[in-house]
Amino acid sequence: MRSVVVYDCEFLTAPGAPQRFWCGPVDPDPLPIQIGAVRLELAAPFAISEPVGWYVHPVDRDERAVPLHDLVTKLTGITQERIDADGIALADALVQLDAFAAGAPLLAWGKDELLSLAAGLFVQDLASPIPAGRFRSAVPLVVKAGEPVETVETLRSHTICAHFGLADAGPAHDARGDAISVATVLQHLLATGRLADLDVRDLCGGMTD
Repeated sequence: MRSVVVYDCEFLTAPGAPQRFWCGPVDPDPLPIQIGAVRLELAAPFAISEPVGWYVHPVDRDERAVPLHDLVTKLTGITQERIDADGIALADALVQLDAFAAGAPLLAWGKDELLSLAAGLFVQDLASPIPAGRFRSAVPLVVKAGEPVETVETLRSHTICAHFGLADAGPAHDARGDAISVATVLQHLLATGRLADLDVRDLCGGMTD
């Protein structure tokens, strides 16, 4: 395994929805609206690729397009006009993500594949073009690098660079920017010897790319 792909998702929300676990009477399903990704090499100098990304049309279980709440635009900068102009089907976005990954494991800060990608596929009655075993959470790697569990539990993809004293690698709540941020921290931990490439390989269960 020579590299991993770090990805991130932005998805539908509404005021208070995360605190309610999206259980409010009018909360939208947490359908993905943007996927971003970068490739991180596991050999020095641990290069990070240019980011790639796709906007996604959110479609509900009744096959209707779901409009973005103003809060989504405020958080992410993604407008309804951007989704209408540049959005593609979730299945197509995942096929393109898979092509970019070229067999490499896919790491996120947490479990975006369960919290958003799976929701989007479920409501459209679609199977994932990427096997579940290819997805992993990068969070255990930061614990492996020596950070206390109680500290790691407070970190988010858009705050993790600041925690390690690194310059912000990308805009917060942008899937490409958040993917770069997580990859930048992993790069830092690898370059400083706090993580070894074997730690990443172990997390990924011996997958190859």
